[in-house]
Amino acid sequence: MSLRINDTAPDFKADTTEGPINFHDWIGDGYAVLFSHPKDFTPVCTTELGYMAGMKADFAKRNAKMIGISVDPVENHHKWKADIEKLSGNKVDYPMIGDPTLAVAKLYDMLPASAGDSSEGRTPADNATVRSVFVIGPDKKVKLTLTYPMSTGRNFDEILRALDSIQLTAKYQVATPVQWKQGDDVIVTAAVSDEDAIKRFGSFERVLPYLRKTKQPTAN
Repeated sequence: MSLRINDTAPDFKADTTEGPINFHDWIGDGYAVLFSHPKDFTPVCTTELGYMAGMKADFAKRNAKMIGISVDPVENHHKWKADIEKLSGNKVDYPMIGDPTLAVAKLYDMLPASAGDSSEGRTPADNATVRSVFVIGPDKKVKLTLTYPMSTGRNFDEILRALDSIQLTAKYQVATPVQWKQGDDVIVTAAVSDEDAIKRFGSFERVLPYLRKTKQPTAN
């Protein structure tokens, strides 16, 4: 069954480049960004893992951890890390999950049950659908999913922007408009009356009968 937003992210135990984990325990009370790869030593994925390594501090500021997964054993990941660092200049100091039995890929509906139970002999094309990003909240619910083709490198700046929106809208009764970024105006949700909007946000602008904008709220 496919994972949808607000579904509970499946828990699992797995070996990683930083030792064994229980996924929900590893997430703890923050956010997690789980991003997957069809195989080690693939060119597009190598660029992505290196870029994410350079963003670790940005995610940490948002109480978010990053964790990669690739359909190969952990020992291969350790070898791959050298190439990633050589290419990007960034040390991969976040965990990378080994999934040689395809268990996690199937648990997250990135591969069908009929895919078998071994990564041996499988090509990147066989695992092409293992190219997803999941943002998971402290409540262990899925907040965002994105899936990319193998030929298209992911935009992790967009994942960071989306995380900012997810965290802001979880705290206040607002939504973020198209192309929103930190500091831009936000939308007052329909659940908030005009009177309550003034109490909460000080003022708002009615752009359309169903669209009210206000300044981005900040912590008191």
